[in-house]
Amino acid sequence: MKNNIKENNQLSFLFDLIIYITIMFLIRETFIPNTHYLVTGFLYSGTTLLVATWQMRRRGVTWKSLGLIRPKNITKTFLNAGIIFITIIATLLVFNLIQDSFLVVKESSEAVKGTNTGYSLSNGDYGYFFSVILFVWLQSAFEELLERGFLITWIEGMFSNLKFRTAIAIIIQACIWGFRHSYDISERSISVALIGIIMGIAYVKLNRNLWPVIIAHCAMNTMSMI
Repeated sequence: MKNNIKENNQLSFLFDLIIYITIMFLIRETFIPNTHYLVTGFLYSGTTLLVATWQMRRRGVTWKSLGLIRPKNITKTFLNAGIIFITIIATLLVFNLIQDSFLVVKESSEAVKGTNTGYSLSNGDYGYFFSVILFVWLQSAFEELLERGFLITWIEGMFSNLKFRTAIAIIIQACIWGFRHSYDISERSISVALIGIIMGIAYVKLNRNLWPVIIAHCAMNTMSMI
């Protein structure tokens, strides 16, 4: 992947990112009344996945080169995913304890419109849970491909002449991901951004293998339904 980064200039990555982020936020503003949140989720992820794949093909990059490869050690992969998951939970607990000190804006109703179905495993909705969980996991995987794999790599390409390009890429992709999950700078957007930073660091530190962050993301979304 490093060779591909060098072969493409910074302006080409900037141009790609402008197109990608513009389409991302246009899709985010698409709201279909009385539609399940998974439908709108797949509308977003499907569209942006197509855009990212097209841009990658033009630059000679594959999803495999971004980390969608078979894990060499399944046990270690799940162990790493567990560490990521625990780190995220601990970080969010700390954030919840200190957020009042920073006067963080509470999550607005606009931020989650269309996502609250009223169903959960704790309410005994087993049929609903098992009917959607595979789609939830697939959506989680798509988000990791796009936010960690694609965005981090492309932002690094845009800042390829800077020493701290990876740190910059991790922070920027986390902020984009956080803001995309909320319609304002609020408790929700900051929480998601924190998760994005942890996921981004894990992705880079684990040799850019996407599977540990995909599994951790699936675990998080599963827990949110319990």
